[in-house]
Amino acid sequence: MTRAEPEQRVAKWRPRVSVSRGLVTITLALLALIVACVGLAPTSISKGALLGMLPFAAVLAIAGLGQTLVVQQGGIDLSVPGGISLTVVICTRLPAGVNSRLLPAALLALGAVIVAGLLNGFLIGRLQLNPIVATLGTNALLYAGVLQISGGIPRSTTTLLVNVAGGASFGIPNAVYFAIAATVVTSIVVKSTVAGRRFEATGANPSAAWATGLKVRRHRGGAYVWAQVLYWLAGVLLAGIVAQPTAYEGDNYLLPSVAVVVLGGTSLLGGRGNLVASAVAALFLSQLEQFVLAVGVTFAVQTLVQAAALVAGVALYTINWRAVRRRIFGGAPDTAALT
Repeated sequence: MTRAEPEQRVAKWRPRVSVSRGLVTITLALLALIVACVGLAPTSISKGALLGMLPFAAVLAIAGLGQTLVVQQGGIDLSVPGGISLTVVICTRLPAGVNSRLLPAALLALGAVIVAGLLNGFLIGRLQLNPIVATLGTNALLYAGVLQISGGIPRSTTTLLVNVAGGASFGIPNAVYFAIAATVVTSIVVKSTVAGRRFEATGANPSAAWATGLKVRRHRGGAYVWAQVLYWLAGVLLAGIVAQPTAYEGDNYLLPSVAVVVLGGTSLLGGRGNLVASAVAALFLSQLEQFVLAVGVTFAVQTLVQAAALVAGVALYTINWRAVRRRIFGGAPDTAALT
């Protein structure tokens, strides 16, 4: 036996650690943003600014988790605003300031959004409707419920919800703990369970999944149900973070929820995705908004920055840059792109 043979055997058993490209990219982008904040807008990373930003970043992270599950099945969910807004309205209007009524109201809101998720799942998973059309219609129904319950008039939330969702523990907003818990639980279920691996396999290749006997329609429809559960959690937290929320709080989370999914590196074609990366992307996007505000630009520019971040994410993860470089500078064709 030669000396190299034992080394080769050890190499065969060496574990392979796979790191998500999206997680690495968005983490580096977040670090670069922090450096930019320190140099150009120090007030955007002050203690007060961070304590004001983190609760809303947590809400966006949770909503982004739901959108990630849907995108992993090759879909998109435009009913995010309706699900969040209906939850906010139910959790603020029905208790009428009485703490003992908060839990029944929250459970009622959960039941309502689950019905919306089942409707999305039926329209898309069973009837094979276009996800944009189906979820847009469901969003309209959800907003009909919002207007019926609230009449468009804001209502203050209960002190219990303010203390739980809007309070802080050990100097960190409570909403951050909820976001971390949601990210950890969702990631474990998707990445470390049999059902989760089947879920990802179905999104990556529905035809192959169907050939192996997996319930493709059930997984695709179930993604919308679990997404609505996460929107519900985001709405409950938002109802406590905002002292007197409007009936349209969810409108602020449609484009950002898609942006964090794209920035996190989740494939728009389904299958591949990283839930932790989506949560980090929510923190990045929220801090980017803080940075832009500290610089002193208008609201229109803020919206353009969000759109630019979305475009950058799509370009980064969907364009074959190696093939683009070869076309510009010449060279042999990219065989990987041709196969």
